[in-house]
Amino acid sequence: MALSCIWIRLFPLLGLLYGRRLASTVWIEPYPTIHPLRRSTVKISTTLLGIALGGIAAFVGQLNAGARPGSDGGVSTGPDVIVGSIPGYAKYYKGTINGETWLAYSLGSTSCNIGDVPLDWYASTNQHPVIPQNMYRVKNGGFEHLGMSWVKHGFCALQQTLCGPCTPAGSGCPSLLGVGCSDPYTASLNGSQSDLRPRYQINAATGYFNYGASDPTNSDPTAAKERLRVRRVDLDPALNAGATYYAECQYVHPDDAAAANDDNNASYRKFTIGADSSTGYALSLTGATFQQLAAIHAWKSVHADVEIKSVDVAGDGRYLVANRVWQITPGVWRYEYCVQNLNSDRAGYSFSVPTAAGVTATNIGFARPMYHSGEPFSNLTWTGVQASGAVTWTCPQTYAQNANGAALRWASMYTFRFESTTGPATTDGSATLGLFKTGTPASVGASVKIPGGPPPIAGDFNGDGIIDGVDLGMLLANWGTAAGDVTGDGVTDGQDLAIILANWTL
Repeated sequence: MALSCIWIRLFPLLGLLYGRRLASTVWIEPYPTIHPLRRSTVKISTTLLGIALGGIAAFVGQLNAGARPGSDGGVSTGPDVIVGSIPGYAKYYKGTINGETWLAYSLGSTSCNIGDVPLDWYASTNQHPVIPQNMYRVKNGGFEHLGMSWVKHGFCALQQTLCGPCTPAGSGCPSLLGVGCSDPYTASLNGSQSDLRPRYQINAATGYFNYGASDPTNSDPTAAKERLRVRRVDLDPALNAGATYYAECQYVHPDDAAAANDDNNASYRKFTIGADSSTGYALSLTGATFQQLAAIHAWKSVHADVEIKSVDVAGDGRYLVANRVWQITPGVWRYEYCVQNLNSDRAGYSFSVPTAAGVTATNIGFARPMYHSGEPFSNLTWTGVQASGAVTWTCPQTYAQNANGAALRWASMYTFRFESTTGPATTDGSATLGLFKTGTPASVGASVKIPGGPPPIAGDFNGDGIIDGVDLGMLLANWGTAAGDVTGDGVTDGQDLAIILANWTL
């Protein structure tokens, strides 16, 4: 073990010597199921190999992580595991499953213990972290969760210094992560199916899981099973012009949850899409890892008008509710709401947005990732309807009807959207998130933008409440088309111009 430690500490030098780019390196699963006694040796050797091949770019990628230790900028009380870096990825599969082309990936993750006591990391028990992996996309102003993996179960922790000075909990790869220390899992390790287990076995609110429970089986292709799975069409550059993409990793641990340090465990990093091949698109992780920020914050990084609120369920976990309202054509607004379940075990059952009298919602939509590889959770779509002064989306089954229903579960995000010819109200309203599992409270609220502004002025294309030269310019630019139509006859012509001039704001 002493020799291993020496080699581990030499990793920056190895990177400088080899000078290759880890962020663009494709790692393929290097070994089958490994006996637990050999894991620590394999982890050290695989980590060293990745670092040696990664070189300067990988090392700089780690330094660019931008540590944010503790919610107040200091050290947390108790153990506190975060994702310090998402340093690389691996790709494994491209093929047809149930009539669609799917791709399978995995993400590397370097954890940090920013707490003041060591964190348990015991393999083959329920006293170690589990690591879900996710992909997201910002496209056409909105945000969606594209794909997810099962969870990686941790085994032993190296004692490195990504997030600052480290007080090692032992030499080599011990079963504790020391105070201030970091532990790297390469994408290859996080994609190793020998340590991947389904999400349903974990209570993210407490961090508890029944280690050793039987895994579900299915007939999916071996290389696609359990790993981060995403539809090929969702990454295809030809079908997603202008889209930006984000990778997210999260750590869940019972001691971290018990110390109330579990709301900062997810981090995200941007990636771009490269060339296609027999195993899917190459990816390139770019820029810094945004520590202690779940991927929903990536939406705001692209669109500054996104609002994000934290919503806590007493005795359970946290949701992040984000919303954005923008004009997609003159006189038509899109309302988009994203709800990310960070660590709530009770899960989401419904989402309701109030609307003022006279408001009509059209093109009511919904998006969510797909569970796979035998995960027992349903993938049924939530249906959205406008009734009783609100637009409401509801899980197709209650908890009593199906405990594995299509609820909004931990480490996942659902997107809700609609369009309206009514602009946003001057004050926010309260959306309601109903909870799936029984308990108190039955629902929680979140402040969001809602439709219900004053009746629109005919010809006020930019929604600023006045008719002026901007609106006239928009009408003239759309002359002869339906885009600047005010009268409703489907064409922009002299009748529409007459209305604008009659409503002109002096």
